[in-house]
Amino acid sequence: MAAQISFGPRIRKSPYFDRTIEAGASHFSIYNKTYFPVSYGDALAEYDRLMEGVAIWDVSVDRQMRICGPDAAQLVRSLTPRNLATLAIGKGRYVPICNHQGVLLNDPVLLPISDDEYWLSIADNDLILWVSAIAAERGFDVVVDEPDIAPLAVQGPKASNTVAALCGDWVRDLKQFAFCPHRLNLASGETEVIVARSGWSKQGGFELYLQEPEHGYALWDAVMEAGAPHDIGPGAPNYIERVESGLISMGADTDPQTNPYELGMGKLVDVDQEQDFIGKQALAEIRADGPSRTFLGFIIDGDPFPAANKVWWHLYSDGEYVGRVSAGAYSPRFKSNIGLGLVSVDFAEPGTELTVHTEFGTQNACVTQLPFTTEAF
Repeated sequence: MAAQISFGPRIRKSPYFDRTIEAGASHFSIYNKTYFPVSYGDALAEYDRLMEGVAIWDVSVDRQMRICGPDAAQLVRSLTPRNLATLAIGKGRYVPICNHQGVLLNDPVLLPISDDEYWLSIADNDLILWVSAIAAERGFDVVVDEPDIAPLAVQGPKASNTVAALCGDWVRDLKQFAFCPHRLNLASGETEVIVARSGWSKQGGFELYLQEPEHGYALWDAVMEAGAPHDIGPGAPNYIERVESGLISMGADTDPQTNPYELGMGKLVDVDQEQDFIGKQALAEIRADGPSRTFLGFIIDGDPFPAANKVWWHLYSDGEYVGRVSAGAYSPRFKSNIGLGLVSVDFAEPGTELTVHTEFGTQNACVTQLPFTTEAF
């Protein structure tokens, strides 16, 4: 009998869980202690849907950490090296969060809901423990909690048509990371969602932040109905597209030493601002010395990879370890195997030839800049 993995109630189910099962979800991961549908059994169909049409994703695993209170803005500005002096209600920001040594802890999207309420849409770790401790130690008058908010993503070139049919044409005017509350009249009743121009793909789309989980099935059904003229179908944050687009995945691409400069986030780190934020001195020193590694792309020889990598692939130059490929896949867009990863700055020049040890054999790898472009192949 094959081994079975059993999970109890400590692993949460999203408000859309049963709908994902009905839609054919075939593979789940665990992300922020929540079941995360990552495949519906046909990776190429899900890729094509994202690239050419519209897909619905259950991304309620992007848990919201809420910071409320008179000192909420002050705490938020203390958490990130990004300069938030011009932060405005309704305009989200992608914000790195580091520890005192300048190590990247998380890379959430910050949603300023009001002058005294902010949400952080976090990647997969217990950032709430860190933020709660910082708030207590610095004496901030805030409440840090995790409300039961469930984002539902609508992604792809036809996402605008789908969400406009559901919410109105005003959504087409939202800029990237901008958001606005909107009331929906669903089959289950009236509810308010936050409509955000965001999502973990470069193909464009929206995220609908559901604040009343009891309306989960009805919201899923309403999105499917709105997208029916555009052949909407289920999917998940797409592994192939994320590699093609050079998107960073916390925990997959990072390790306990990774800093924002290594990941190309230097433009989001302002060590010269007056605001005192956690890791400021360490990040200033890293900037002065320069990072020892850098996040780049790799064009990899060989037959098309039959699957994505399950482990980091080590990179070598003349037998010397120089880095790793943290994400690898065959790209239908570029008709080549490609990868992402951290490599020593001494071997980061585009065109540098390296050797990579993959699960599918040892191959040659050529360094290239991100994002991938047709000119590189």
